[in-house]
This record gives sequence, C-alpha cells and structure tokens, in this order.
Amino acid sequence: MLQILGRSSSINVRKVQWTCDEIGIPYAREDWGTGFRSTQEPEFLALNPNGLIPVVRDGDFVLWESNTICRYLAGKHNRPDLLPAEPRARALVERWMDWQATELSAANRYAFNALVRKTPGYDDAAQVETSVRNWNKQMGILDRHLAASGAHAAGAEFTLADICLGLAVHRWLYSPIQRAECPAVVAYYERLNKRAAFRPHARADVP
Repeated sequence: MLQILGRSSSINVRKVQWTCDEIGIPYAREDWGTGFRSTQEPEFLALNPNGLIPVVRDGDFVLWESNTICRYLAGKHNRPDLLPAEPRARALVERWMDWQATELSAANRYAFNALVRKTPGYDDAAQVETSVRNWNKQMGILDRHLAASGAHAAGAEFTLADICLGLAVHRWLYSPIQRAECPAVVAYYERLNKRAAFRPHARADVP
C-alpha cells in the first residue's frame, strides 16, 4: 500500500491525498511535521534531505515534492484525464500547477505564517499587508483566467491543476484576511465542493 508521510493539515499533503482519492488509490498516512515527529530526524532526512513533507513510499520507490508526486500517481495509474499525454494539453495543466507552487505560494507565505500559523518572526505588519496585497493580486489573475477559460483551470475538464489550485483557493477563502472580489474564483470553489473527493480535504478549520 502507498505510504504518505506528513500531517494532514499540510496543504501539500492534502494535494497527494486528494489525488489518491480521485484515482481510488488506497494509502496509509503517517503524521510527520509540526506537532508530530520531526522531519529533521535522520530516518526522515534519509528519505527527503530537505526535511519537508510530504514524502511517499510506493514499494521500494521514494518520492518527494507534492506536485511531482501527483504527476507520478496520475501517470502510474493511467489517468490522462488528470494529466494529459498530449504535450500542449499537458503543458496547460502543468503551467497552473507550477504557478500555484511558485507565484501564488510566494505571495501568501508571509501573511499565512503571520495570521494563521502564528509563526514566530512573522510579525511585521507592513510585510503582512504587502503579502495580503500580493496574494489578492495573484488571485485576481486566477479569477480572470477562470472567467475566460470555463469550468476549470485547464479548460472544461477537471485535472491535477485543479487539485493544486482548489486547495490554494480554500486557503485564501478561510484565512483571516481582507479578500478582493473574485466571483469566478468563488464559483470555481463551489464547483469543486461538489466533488466527493475534495470535501474531506477542504475543512474550515484547516486552511
């Protein structure tokens, strides 16, 4: 059985869990990270020298980086609906996966650490304000794209891009910030909430 190492409150762990649930992959999860076993333990660092979650074990194969794990699972289980084989269609999916992991995550990092995680050292009000402003700017980019593209990130059909973006939208909606008006994003979130596999990983108490 696939093993997922990482606490379920992590957005990156939930990406992998949601992917598994969409595909129908059974898995066992172990709690690692803040509040649980330290990812700096030698046992964990032997699996991921970065000391970050999630890590998966698939038999004797070990993999880290959440978006890469999602791609691997979709490929292994022959789900071109989630990650197309055709280069252009695949690129449209991966573009939004990578945008979420880079531009969007970078924009929200300071505000999220300050306001939700209450991480020591994230207490500069000006930086929080800048982070919230940049976060809303990036969500505005997504809003305009969704308004033009149709139901999902890469077009009409649900893909891995929506797993990455859907949880990021959930974080934006449930963080204590002043949000920009993004009606297409809100409608998108409502569509995703109709998916049974999404709902267990999108809880109001875990942005």
